Amino acid sequence: MASTPNVAAAGSVPSATATTSAAAAAPAPQISTPGLLTAMLKTSDKISDLFFSPGKPPLVEINGKLSPAGAIRPLTAEEIRQISNHLIGTNKNAAENLKEHGSCDVSYSLPGVCRFRVNVFMQRATCAIVMRVIPSKIPDFNALHLPAELGNIVGLRNGIVLVTGPTGSGKSSTLAAVIDRVNQEKHYHILTIEDPIEFLHAHKNCVIHQRELHSDTTSFALALRAALRQAPKVILVGEMRDKETIEIAMEAAETGHLVLSTLHTIDASKTIERVIGVFPMAEQDGIRNRLAKSFRYIISQRLLPRKDGTGRIAALEILKSTLRTREYVEKGEGEGKTLLDAMRVGGDEGMQHFDGEIEKLIRSGVVDMEEGLGYATNPGNLRLELADFTGAPAESTQADAAPKDELLETTQA
Repeated sequence: MASTPNVAAAGSVPSATATTSAAAAAPAPQISTPGLLTAMLKTSDKISDLFFSPGKPPLVEINGKLSPAGAIRPLTAEEIRQISNHLIGTNKNAAENLKEHGSCDVSYSLPGVCRFRVNVFMQRATCAIVMRVIPSKIPDFNALHLPAELGNIVGLRNGIVLVTGPTGSGKSSTLAAVIDRVNQEKHYHILTIEDPIEFLHAHKNCVIHQRELHSDTTSFALALRAALRQAPKVILVGEMRDKETIEIAMEAAETGHLVLSTLHTIDASKTIERVIGVFPMAEQDGIRNRLAKSFRYIISQRLLPRKDGTGRIAALEILKSTLRTREYVEKGEGEGKTLLDAMRVGGDEGMQHFDGEIEKLIRSGVVDMEEGLGYATNPGNLRLELADFTGAPAESTQADAAPKDELLETTQA
C-alpha cells in the first residue's frame, strides 16, 4: 500500500508539531516605528527619553524615572533591529559607524509631533536604542526660568560662552533659548554646527543656517574653520570635543565672533581644567592667557527633582568674565583665589554658585533638603548654612565636607 503524505484533513485541528513548525517559519511581525513612538509619547507630556532594550518592553523616562509605555510585552532583539533600521534609514555614515564602531547618532522626526536625538548602540551582540525627545517648540527664557543675567549674552559681540553639565542637564535647551532670543532681537547671520541638529530654528530677524555633522560636514573642526569664511556673527558649536575644535573656537572668538558651545563638565573650575588639559603642557600657559581674554560666561547646570514630584528644576552656576575671574583663569586658582570664591562674592555682577542656588531652592520648599544636599558641590558646608532652617545640629561628617569631583546625574538626552 502506497504511503500518503502526513497532511491534516480540511477542517481538522492541526497537530502541535505542525503548529510549532508554521510559527517558526512565519516571519517576525513588522514593528510600526512611528506608531510605537506616538503611543509612547501619549503616556505623558514630560517624557525626556525613550529606551528600547531586548527583553524589556519599551520604556520612557519621566522626571528621571523609567516606566513601560507603548507596549506591555518585551521587545525581541529582531524587533529592536527593525526599529533601528527604520531610524537610521538611508544614513550610510550612521550605518557604517554602527557596524565599525558599535554606535551611531542620528536625528529622527515625527512630523507635527516632535524630533528626537537618537543613539543606536550594540550590547551583547544586539542593538539597543536611546532617543532624546526634542520639543518642536523652542523653549524661551521664562519657560526655563533662566536667570536674567543670561539675557546679557544676546548683547555680546564676541567671545566664548560655554554651557556645561552632565548629559541630560538641559544644556541644549538653554542654548536654544539664547539663540532664539538673538534671532528675535538682532539682525545677524547665525551658524550652528550640531551632531545631530536638535531644535529647528526658523529665520526671524536673523538668518540661521544649521549644519549637521556627517550629512553637511565631516567634523566640527572643519565646519568651524569654514564658518570663519561664511560671515556669521554668532556660531553655535554643539560640543567642544577635541583640541582642534577648541583652538579654532578661540580663534573665532578672538576675531570678532560670538561662539556658543557645550562641555560635559560639572562646574566652572572643571571646565577650565578640561579646556586647558587637552593641550600639551608646553602650550598650556598660552592657552590660559587666550582663554582668560576670550571667555565671557561659563554656565553650569544641574537638574534637581522637585519636592512635589511634578518634575525637575535647574540650578545654575554662572561665572562671568571680570577683572578678578580673568586673573584666576590666567594665573590659576590658589588659596583664597578660586573661581568659586569669585562667584560667591560676585552676586552684584550677575554671578551665582551652585550651593547658593540649591540653598534658595531648599528654603523655598521647591527641593527636598536631603535631595538638594545630594547635588551640592560641598554638602557639608551647605548643611551648616541650613542649620537654622532645619533645626539640625550644625555638624557634618568629613565625607560630607569634601567637595564633589563628580556629579552622578541620571541620563535624561
